[in-house]
Amino acid sequence: MGQGPVVGRIWDVKRYALHDGPGIRTTVFFKGCPLRCLWCCNPESQSPDPELLWLQENCLGCDLCLEVCARGAIAVRDGARRIEMARCDGCGRCVDRCVGRALSQVGRLTTVDELLREVVRDSVFFQRSGGGLTLSGGEPAAQPDFARELLRRYKSEEFGLHTALETCGYVRWEELAGLLEYTDLVLYDIKVIDPQLHREATGVDNRLILDNGRRIAGLGKPLVIRLPLIPGYTDGEENVAAVAAYARQLPGVEEIHLLPYHRLGEPKYRRLGRPYALEAATTYKRARAAETAEFLRRAGFRVQVGG
Repeated sequence: MGQGPVVGRIWDVKRYALHDGPGIRTTVFFKGCPLRCLWCCNPESQSPDPELLWLQENCLGCDLCLEVCARGAIAVRDGARRIEMARCDGCGRCVDRCVGRALSQVGRLTTVDELLREVVRDSVFFQRSGGGLTLSGGEPAAQPDFARELLRRYKSEEFGLHTALETCGYVRWEELAGLLEYTDLVLYDIKVIDPQLHREATGVDNRLILDNGRRIAGLGKPLVIRLPLIPGYTDGEENVAAVAAYARQLPGVEEIHLLPYHRLGEPKYRRLGRPYALEAATTYKRARAAETAEFLRRAGFRVQVGG
């Protein structure tokens, strides 16, 4: 018997993306990430499993969702609905029953064929602008078979249009290398150089990330370093200088993207029933990001702020 279609789980597809590589692109967001960054603006991307989002202001208080949830994952406490994701099996019956559309499910299974049909809708824009397909997350390399097949098929069937991979780098080299064969550009996250602070901020050590970055650059693969500017964690002079020193060691790396902290993802934590770790942090000041950008330009890098 032959193998069935390769299936993966994604949580969004963004058309007409302008900051995930050159030109006009379609970005596919994979569900599941090995990191737990305190500042993550897409917490719905972290778990590989489907999750429920609850929009309190849309809730009509009809309790129909409670009636259809066989596992008791939805409960009323102190007058408010609470979702216990440990009990939820992702059946979606509560979403279908929700009259006010207060409940939605994040994460869907899809095949490469289904996803390609979505991606190629904008091929004419890709061709004219030099754009293409970007895989983001979560972490695409956490689903290596699906991500590799998607890249391979896109490159072969769309006449070699441009592909980009956004990755945190915290994956086995063998899994990452399989994707690089069909990747034209790697957007590589380097958050913190100090290993202890990296563990405190993301939940994991950074040795694998730094090693994989060196191996990617050693292949001659176009590589852009991305540094989130998070107050108290990544934006200090010592860390920025350390990231610059690391990037200088990588052959061919000439560009760094700065991603200033914002609070746009904060409401998602409430909708997922999770606490937000950076309650005291404020949106990053434009002038402060400009100072960091100027420091990196003086260090010899092209710098892009935002995106």
